[in-house]
Amino acid sequence: MTSLSRSAPANDNGHPQDVLGAADLNRYDPEAVARLYRGHPRPLLRRLWQTLVPIGAFLLAVLMDRLTGGFRQENQVRQRGRQLCELLTELGPAFIKAGQALSTRPDLVSPVVLEELSALQDQLPPFSNTMAMACVAEDLGAPVEQLFTQLSQEPISAASLGQVYKGQLADGRAVAVKVQRPGLREQITLDLYIVRNMALWIKRYTRFVRSDLVGLVDELGTRIFEEMDYIHEAENAERFATLHRHNQRIAVPEIHRHLTNRRVLTMEWMEGIKLTQVNEVQALGLDPEDMINVGVNCSLEQLLEHGYFHADPHPGNLLALADGRIAYLDFGMMSEVKRSARTGLIQAVVHLVNKDFDKLAKDFVRLEFLTQEVDLKPIVPAFTKVFSRALEGGVSRMDFKSVTDDLSGVMYRFPFQVPPYYALIIRSLVTLEGIALSINPGFKILGAAYPYFATRLLVDPDPELRNSLREMVLSENALRWERLDDLLSSAARSQGLDPGTLVDSTLNFLLSDAGSKVRSQLVGAMVDQLDAMGWQVACRVGQRLPQRWQLHGLQAPAPVPGTPPPLWDVLKLFQKLPSFEPTMLWQSIPRLLGEPVVHGMGLQLAQDLAERGVVRLVRDVLLPQQSLLPSKSTPAS
Repeated sequence: MTSLSRSAPANDNGHPQDVLGAADLNRYDPEAVARLYRGHPRPLLRRLWQTLVPIGAFLLAVLMDRLTGGFRQENQVRQRGRQLCELLTELGPAFIKAGQALSTRPDLVSPVVLEELSALQDQLPPFSNTMAMACVAEDLGAPVEQLFTQLSQEPISAASLGQVYKGQLADGRAVAVKVQRPGLREQITLDLYIVRNMALWIKRYTRFVRSDLVGLVDELGTRIFEEMDYIHEAENAERFATLHRHNQRIAVPEIHRHLTNRRVLTMEWMEGIKLTQVNEVQALGLDPEDMINVGVNCSLEQLLEHGYFHADPHPGNLLALADGRIAYLDFGMMSEVKRSARTGLIQAVVHLVNKDFDKLAKDFVRLEFLTQEVDLKPIVPAFTKVFSRALEGGVSRMDFKSVTDDLSGVMYRFPFQVPPYYALIIRSLVTLEGIALSINPGFKILGAAYPYFATRLLVDPDPELRNSLREMVLSENALRWERLDDLLSSAARSQGLDPGTLVDSTLNFLLSDAGSKVRSQLVGAMVDQLDAMGWQVACRVGQRLPQRWQLHGLQAPAPVPGTPPPLWDVLKLFQKLPSFEPTMLWQSIPRLLGEPVVHGMGLQLAQDLAERGVVRLVRDVLLPQQSLLPSKSTPAS
């Protein structure tokens, strides 16, 4: 039995007693929790003694480090970080979860301690099988023998919130049965009450923490309560499965609702291999790097398309199946990203690629990392220092872990406040990159992610992303053909890209207000090309006329076409896309002919060509002829 039972003594049946009613709380409510403990000081005092004494001893050691200068030595700071991990593990699930939350908050914790906290394991020794079976019978309303034909004698795995058994149903299907730790809700409720009051005290009487610690505790409490509700986890799994049912490479275990309740979750047993077990994955006939690419693309789709993502993709939650699919497990920790935040993240990538660090700093305000009142002037040079060096080899070669570490230092120095969604995104991507690096030491998650970013930038109809695309491919009203080429080449590497959709999206962009400057560039390129071709034809014809009819201006060699690339270069760019057919463009001609902006482009093209023609006639044909006529002041010979 672990420390979980200390605040919930067992009764005659071995079940933890709930003398205050914490087990009846279905969601985290700070006021309801406070009401539970205001009139019952005994369990509170007992837990305070168990937690505040070791926490106080640790804080005293940290204070001594500050006074003696030990905090300026990285080795000493790292050692304190490891001691903090050990302390949080000993204190139980709520403190483990708090440590994991801190590991994604560079605005609160120094980079060295952040690194140590990121290794905090969400594991505790298993609790007794007798209590687990009693919990199953109580929550599902029948003896275990009636519910399952088989159930493993020992748990397959154990974490801070529960442990998993392998079972079998009457129809022979294998299932995973997840059982919650006895007394968990009572213990976590009490610990959250203690930690929240500590945060309130720090907020009222100290000024050295600028972030809202009370808000952080409340966010943590909400998430833990969601994780403890296995009905909620079942709903998460079903929602995730619905969002990704189109992806034949993603597997989600089926939930058995009639065998699921608040403390017991029964789902399909997925027989697979951890992605980090490279040799075993290869023995299945699978390519580990291909499996990682599937996982990266799925994660990006979760973040940028659906806005609903798996926030805990550690190696135990991602399995390679024999049929080539990746199975996602454990849907207790899910998070959502608002549409505005998803758009803002893509815009930040555009400004990063363009090395526009002034706009990147403003993106952090929009994404709610910084308040409107913060002076961005000292932050922009810090961004420049962090990202300029990282971008030397291009965004696809950036070392994500190194950049996030450097950025953590910036966030710690300046008044950043990290939004919860961003903290979970970083945790998710860093974990995913760690899995990938175990397979391919040269893996760069931003390099793997950039094709997806490029695709979203090219095909997403969001007006703000249309403007971001314009920023990407235009520079001082000049079209960056190499940037457009890079975007299309990157998008071509993205899984599931539909060339037809990309063609339609490109045409929509060109016909929109955001594409007006690009249309002007295309008209200018067409004018240059048609004018040069027309002049070449005129010169060839002029040189074949009889001598007495030849015009001197048409005897000059035809000029080389202007610098803008020929219009058919657009077709060459599209041809880089897999499964692209030129007919996809030709099929759009009837639609284009009916568009008013296309009519305007045609009129502009005709007008510019006519002006060029008049200028050439006067400058290159008529004026040279006039210069050949004898001057009136020159006497006849």
